[in-house]
Order: sequence, then C-alpha cells, then structure tokens
Amino acid sequence: MRWIALLGWIVLCFAVGGMAGAGTSGDVSGWYQTLARPSFAPPNWVFGPVWTLLYAMMAVAVWRVGMAAASPVRNWAIALFLVQLALNFAWPWIFFRAHALGAGLVEIVVLLLFIVATIWVFGRVSPLAARLMLPYLAWVAFATALNAGFWKLN
Repeated sequence: MRWIALLGWIVLCFAVGGMAGAGTSGDVSGWYQTLARPSFAPPNWVFGPVWTLLYAMMAVAVWRVGMAAASPVRNWAIALFLVQLALNFAWPWIFFRAHALGAGLVEIVVLLLFIVATIWVFGRVSPLAARLMLPYLAWVAFATALNAGFWKLN
C-alpha cells in the first residue's frame, strides 16, 4: 500500500505539471518568445529538467507526510500541500495563457507563501519531507523574481 500511495502522489504531481505545460505550450513557444527577458532568465530548456526533479521531490515529500501517523497536523500538512499544488497549476495559465504578468506576480507570491507554510507544517510531521521541499521553494522564489523582471520589462 505504501508504494501505491507514492505512485499516486507522483501521478498527481506530474499530472499537474503536464496539464499546465500542455495547456500553455503554444503561448510559451509564441507569445512568451516576444517578451523582453530579464538578464538572469535561464534558457527555456532548463525548465523541463528542473520541474521534473522538483515534482518528483514534492511527491516523495507529501508521501512521507502521508505515511506518518494520522493526526490533525498531518491532515493540515496535506491540505496545505494540495492548496499550493493548485496554485502551482494556476500560475502558468495566468502568466502564459492569459498573458497577465502582474496577476501572475501576485499569484506566485501567494504560491510562495503557501509553500513556506507547507514546509513549516511538513517539518512538524517529517523533517525530511520539509527538506525535500526546499529546492522547490528556492526555484519558486527565483521564478517570482523572474516574473517580476518580465512584468517590469513588459
């Protein structure tokens, strides 16, 4: 049962990324290419491998939390994870599909706050799970700066 739960979390995390990517790929290859880019923007090929690793780490982190003894804190941790995952899903639609750079910036700041809250509560259930989420936090913080740069330049 443990491994089925892990598989479920992996499928969920990758489905979120895959659906968002598939739904916005036309805008990434079209509209996004017309934008003035911040000087620190990485090449587009970097995003796929980074997100693949991050979604895998996120899945393992929430799985570890889910495998902990049932408690209100564990349930709260999983609920926060699901909220931040929904925010993660929404951002590309706002930024790429709606071409709403300012709204994307507001949304990603909210996402960042939910990631911090998720990590904090994960740490109360599984310190390893919290640590597994730190690269995701760092990447979304970088993405927030990147979003701000695009908003300022465009």
